[in-house]
Amino acid sequence: MTPEQGKALCKMFTDTSSFEAETTKKVIRAIPDDKKSYKPDAKSMSAQELAWHIATAEIMFYDFVLSGQLPAGRPPEAPASVGAILDWYETNQRDRVNKLNAIPGDKLTQNLSFGPMNFPAVMFLDIMNRHSIHHRGQLSAYLRPMGSKVPAIYGGSADEPMQM
Repeated sequence: MTPEQGKALCKMFTDTSSFEAETTKKVIRAIPDDKKSYKPDAKSMSAQELAWHIATAEIMFYDFVLSGQLPAGRPPEAPASVGAILDWYETNQRDRVNKLNAIPGDKLTQNLSFGPMNFPAVMFLDIMNRHSIHHRGQLSAYLRPMGSKVPAIYGGSADEPMQM
């Protein structure tokens, strides 16, 4: 992969992640603060834990691509409110996308290893997008049992019909 190809992929993946972030924020925003501890099963994360996992994992992937280093330790504890999770996510997601759009192409094409995966750095942005979409789908399935409404994601939902 050439540095130019790395930059093109980075732009595509950051554009996608910025688009997806708007939907992710809608899903997180739909978590009622008084029901954020809801979990559908004892093995499941709570809604608050899942929202925080989505937010912190995205930033971890961005930072991994930016620095070439996996983070040491676990993410900080989740903020006390859903609004604070949203604020943290929005600020950090925007910051990292801006930094990634300014990164040199040769840094995006260097191989990085994460567990058994060894890919050019930019490819971890695609993995990040897929990871977030997967967990956002989980979180959206929590909403109605918590008494909330499910926002439109890729089309309308029973609670937010598609607008034509």
